[in-house]
Amino acid sequence: MACKTQAEQPETGGSAHIGFGTFERPFSAQSYWNARPVGVQLGDFQIPDSTYRPLVGEGPYSTTAFLADESDSPQQVFGIAGKPGLWELDGEQFIPGVTIPRWPSETIPASGSDGHADIVDPIDGVIHSFLNLKKGQDGRWTASMYAWTRLDGRGWGDPSHYYQGARAAAVPPMAGLVRKHEVNDGQPMYRHALAMSLAHNGLSSKRGYVFPATSADRTWKENTGGIPEGALLMLPEAFDTNLIDDPGLRKIAETLKVYGAYVVDRNHGTPFYIYVENGSKFAFQKPKWDAAVTKDLKRIQKALRQVVSVQGWIDGHGKEFDAVEHFNMLSMRGPWVKAEGSGEARYDTWTQSMVITGASAGSEFQHRNNRSFSAVDWARMKAGKSYTLQFKASEGIQMELKIFGTKGKRMLFNSHWLNNGDSVKFTWPGEQTRTVITVRKTASDGKESRARALVYPDNDLLRNPLINAVSTLH
Repeated sequence: MACKTQAEQPETGGSAHIGFGTFERPFSAQSYWNARPVGVQLGDFQIPDSTYRPLVGEGPYSTTAFLADESDSPQQVFGIAGKPGLWELDGEQFIPGVTIPRWPSETIPASGSDGHADIVDPIDGVIHSFLNLKKGQDGRWTASMYAWTRLDGRGWGDPSHYYQGARAAAVPPMAGLVRKHEVNDGQPMYRHALAMSLAHNGLSSKRGYVFPATSADRTWKENTGGIPEGALLMLPEAFDTNLIDDPGLRKIAETLKVYGAYVVDRNHGTPFYIYVENGSKFAFQKPKWDAAVTKDLKRIQKALRQVVSVQGWIDGHGKEFDAVEHFNMLSMRGPWVKAEGSGEARYDTWTQSMVITGASAGSEFQHRNNRSFSAVDWARMKAGKSYTLQFKASEGIQMELKIFGTKGKRMLFNSHWLNNGDSVKFTWPGEQTRTVITVRKTASDGKESRARALVYPDNDLLRNPLINAVSTLH
């Protein structure tokens, strides 16, 4: 099904003056949340009916974004009872807790079982994202999971920092959210893509997620539909929004024709659910649910289709941009095992670095299980491709990368010891491999030390796969 993108109306009034990378307008202008596709081609899969009717609105499985300021005090959030700690999603590790530097006093998590809440700290430029956040009667805050993302970033995970929010697609719940200040801003549409969940019979069992998502629900293979998480869904240009009487729903539909909605999670029995920020007082025009709204929601459900290719992208400023990115393919998440000497090593997600404490000269720490290199489906290391390994560290820290074949334990690559600022090129082997990263302390200075390695592909930028898909269709 071919489809032209509807021409977007000029952005005036309302939130038009608000800059990107802010509380009101998160992420960069070239984030796929703020960009819109042109030359769209849509697929054929239709969202099936499920237990309930489609929904647009607030609710227990939506969220609220809370704004921190300089006067707010720090707050520690611990893991929930019965667990070893707070699960830190990026590091894939339990930690005792996390201390948020500035905690808004009005923070209240969503009431649903997911308990989502996002804390936006413009001072540090960070969105802190929690799952199952609760405040006990003793004033103690707990959560089951924690992740973070840059307020001015791309709004999605990447191959190294792959989990950047508490939604299943690894994005913060406020991404794509219809915000309080947008509901009655006088604009004909929302100036960003929306966030949507589907029921299991709409989601794909063949592929858990696609670009730009970096994760999916763990039980995605139990789905029975055809749309993976991370997919962009849009209404075709021919969809007549003038037939929608309710202005709130018409604004949603106009947005779906221009920006679309990304699938970020799975729900229970709702064909599609578009999330609105709790406390927005978003409501359809009539006080009670009426047949016309039900009919229009059903019409939207039957018309929505997955975007399978595009000809290009327009950023939030209305300018065309080349949708290519250069990703780091290596994380320092570990786990790290002490191989020699004293001290301990841990992963610090906020700096994306490994931290060594209490180590004497000659102490070595190793990571041996291949989880450092990208496991994201659309960004795996490619056999025969050239890469550059860069090393950044405190004084007196060295690193070595060895790549072994899984058969015969043959060494296929050895970076030898690298110091801060060193780099080396290597070719990824064309066979199954096992990697060993060793970090060594060379000085007994008693100081905390940090190390970070990065691996970038040489001359191999990643282009948005929806653009690549065009060449296969013509």
